[in-house]
Amino acid sequence: MFKQSSVEANIPLEARELHRQNPWKIIMLSSNTSLVPPAFFLTGFPGLEKSHVWISIPICSMYMVAITGNCTILFMIKTDPTLHEPMYYFLSMLALSDLGLSSATLPTMLSVLWFNHRLIHFDACLVQMYFIHTFSILESGILVSMAFDRLVAIRNPLRYTSILTNNTIVKIGVGVALRAAFLVFPASFLLKTMQYGRTNVLSYPFCLHQDILKVVRSDRRMSSIYGLLVVLTSMAVDSVLLMASYVMILKTVLSIASKVERLRTLNTCVSHICAVVTFYTPMIGLSMIRRYGKNAPPVVHILMANVYLLVPPLMNPIVYSMKTKQIRTRIVKKFWKDKGSREAS
Repeated sequence: MFKQSSVEANIPLEARELHRQNPWKIIMLSSNTSLVPPAFFLTGFPGLEKSHVWISIPICSMYMVAITGNCTILFMIKTDPTLHEPMYYFLSMLALSDLGLSSATLPTMLSVLWFNHRLIHFDACLVQMYFIHTFSILESGILVSMAFDRLVAIRNPLRYTSILTNNTIVKIGVGVALRAAFLVFPASFLLKTMQYGRTNVLSYPFCLHQDILKVVRSDRRMSSIYGLLVVLTSMAVDSVLLMASYVMILKTVLSIASKVERLRTLNTCVSHICAVVTFYTPMIGLSMIRRYGKNAPPVVHILMANVYLLVPPLMNPIVYSMKTKQIRTRIVKKFWKDKGSREAS
């Protein structure tokens, strides 16, 4: 009926489709970007849009298992006085960080897969990015703290509780949390000062720092350099500390004369080693595919990003429940106790 303006014609087709029922939003998107905040569009699984509902079933199942498992770990540690030890305090911190990471990604993931609602406001995108990266760095720091816990328990078992007092554990937890919070905040502030196009299509169903940088229209060198510094001062440093901790642990274990005692001592580290592998392997895989997999299908990039954010919160409570005898025993006792009380009533 009316001739389409040249400015509106430049708006991506997906933006026009998303807002076809509200033409005033199209007008806002086509106005000056200095007056209107940029619009960001999340991406589900390209080419599989008709199957989004089916794809959401395993993803939602993993989220539910992750949330239930971590809440169970927290409940057991809180209610059982025998688990009020340094190792389990650090485990509760890990469970909290996993819950935070799951809570940060779940809303936009479901909005894209269930309702095809891809639009996210710029400030909301920055907030989600902040929490995702903060909880990721927090988890890395907690894994280092847990390695220190195992090192003290193996090298100085008699001084274990005197070194890792409640006050010391609180200081470690606060320090790790503040490091994550303060490292990520400047990255969000720098992105806030950048210039963007009217519409910006992101690569994932959630907001990540590198993904937002790809759609920046102004000079992004400062933000890129700071992002690299954050990685080096958090993940890279933590990786070195983790390796150093386990080198010292192995030296101590190999000095034990009894083979049975060596195996028993190493067995106390299995859960933590699994948690470290589960956290760092998807992260390295995502970094590698970003760097060398530019010709890979977009679905592969999205799948790796989902694995990076979904697998650690999913696997950590499963691994610790199966490999830690104290937690496994308490969960089984709690289950049978509740089942017996229901049968009796």
